[in-house]
Amino acid sequence: MNLNLINKTALVCGGSQGLGLATAKELALLGATIILASRSQDKLTDALQQLDKSAGQQHYLLITDLSVPEETRIIVAGWVQQYGAIHILVNNAGGPPSGPLIDTHADELEKAFHTHVTTSHLLAQLLIPGMQKAGYGRIINILSTAVKQPINGLGISNTVRAAMANWAKTLANEIGHAGITVNNVLPGFTNTARLQYLFTKQAIDQGKAPADIEKNIVSNIPAGRLGEPEEFGAVAAFLCTPAAAYINGVNIPVDGGRTGGL
Repeated sequence: MNLNLINKTALVCGGSQGLGLATAKELALLGATIILASRSQDKLTDALQQLDKSAGQQHYLLITDLSVPEETRIIVAGWVQQYGAIHILVNNAGGPPSGPLIDTHADELEKAFHTHVTTSHLLAQLLIPGMQKAGYGRIINILSTAVKQPINGLGISNTVRAAMANWAKTLANEIGHAGITVNNVLPGFTNTARLQYLFTKQAIDQGKAPADIEKNIVSNIPAGRLGEPEEFGAVAAFLCTPAAAYINGVNIPVDGGRTGGL
């Protein structure tokens, strides 16, 4: 099985922590050169030190705010101009605020759309020509199982993740002939800071302890536990390899079997 990503460069958005960093770590282990992009220089610097370099690769960081699409495009374009093509794009942005959709201000929906969809679109437009020239490209979108089954209390996320999934499927159909694949990886309840934040918020809203919220969630997961970030990262990284060349335009849940639909 060809899992070799030596001489491939990957841009991992939201790569300073959580699922983005977990994916970046796995890609680095397979030999890829990693560019971590996020807002926090301190977190990025720390994350950069966690990436494997045993294949002799050098890793980079880019400080950018994904909620400002044009700024992100310009910053990444500058890197490409200086260093060359990026073969792997991992679109990943922090989850929008939780809460009922009916109570959500339209501005919050618009901001989330720009952060997730518009920024991903601009980056794809920027990087696909280089992928085409190289004859190799992978676009991975870290979304949510809400794509298949909306999650109560995550109105903005349910809406925007579905938009991203349809954007990705359309793009996969358009560029698959060029040796470029576009796939969505859907994390279930994974042990990250984001999940602990959601558990705490739900606990406050319901007058319960966070441990009780977690216990209830886990009871509905066939695997009987939360996922670990590295388990998610392994799936995302595999989709970036030559071995995954014929997987295109799909949504792959990494959720311990929790999602009810096929």
